[in-house]
Amino acid sequence: MYKTKGLPNTRIDVADALRGIAVAGIIIYHAVEHFNIFTSQPISNTLPIDQQVADTLAWLLSGKMYGIFAMLFGLSFFIMNDNQQQKHQSFDWRFSWRMSLLLCFGIVNVAFYDGDILIIYALIGLLLIPISHLSSRWVWTIIIFLALQPIELMCLLSGYEIDPTHLWEMFGTMSEVHQYGSFWHNTLINLKLGFPTDVFFFVYTGRLTQILCLFILGMQLGRHRLFYNEGQHLYYWYQVLIVSVGITVLMSLTPFGSLEKWLSPIYNLVILSSIVSTIVTLWYAYPRFQRVMHHLCLFGRMSLTNYLLQSIIGTIIFCGYGFGYYHKVGTTYAALIGIVMVIVQYLFCQYWFRHHSRGPLEELWKRLTWL
Repeated sequence: MYKTKGLPNTRIDVADALRGIAVAGIIIYHAVEHFNIFTSQPISNTLPIDQQVADTLAWLLSGKMYGIFAMLFGLSFFIMNDNQQQKHQSFDWRFSWRMSLLLCFGIVNVAFYDGDILIIYALIGLLLIPISHLSSRWVWTIIIFLALQPIELMCLLSGYEIDPTHLWEMFGTMSEVHQYGSFWHNTLINLKLGFPTDVFFFVYTGRLTQILCLFILGMQLGRHRLFYNEGQHLYYWYQVLIVSVGITVLMSLTPFGSLEKWLSPIYNLVILSSIVSTIVTLWYAYPRFQRVMHHLCLFGRMSLTNYLLQSIIGTIIFCGYGFGYYHKVGTTYAALIGIVMVIVQYLFCQYWFRHHSRGPLEELWKRLTWL
């Protein structure tokens, strides 16, 4: 059974920077996907490089930004849980209540955007409670088991295939409403189909087990204090960087063939490891890099607020009840819109932190958590 080491859990700036990168990447990629609006209408403003931009951003962002977000979710859980252990108090029921609050935030978010992840995070996050009581040996065993994508591996060995027909039908129904429906029609269809579609999509793409894997991994990295620049930690991150980049290159050059469904999620996990290890290594090895990334720390400290804001702003820009840009811009212009959204939300972060120590939803979540 795990017991606290009694060491202080000071704020981890590099985690804030990673959180900022994750949220910014999510916003940009949502814009590229026109906030889940898939239309057969001709796109008005396109560029010859649209396909190359789409492929590059899919390789760099799709699945990786959510993964970083999930890993840091697990890290945050560890910090709060460990702080309570140091006070000889249990965090189990308090965290359950905190996940109930996150579920409420997720319901608000899915009313605007059908691709919400907060509800899934709130439900899967509850599994961290029993796992947090296990020893590190058992925790690492669970991480390795989940990282091997057990559902996809079982399907591969048994020959069973998940039929995605119903998933595409639900996507099609929601996309039709996003193009032509009113705001209230969009809200109702999102509340009805948003969550089941997300669950089906996460199971079909292998992300469901991977999210839990990254939750637990973030918690375990917190246990070992690897996000602090202590002892040989920078050397460990160098090793992770070299190995993950090497495997990324090798897998990039290897055709997956019939192993596609199993290897693709693992490939995403390896790329994610390359991104995280690169940022952490540069952060602690080069102080100038910290100064450059400081702006993303601000963005990351308001990750919940920024995540809900992007759903509201993005759907107004792309949905038919708003500006209807779902058929007016191609991939490159959509990515630029996503970048502008990030800049605008960053300026709001700058303004907000001049007068407050936390983001508005972060403050609300914290106050309600510790009622």
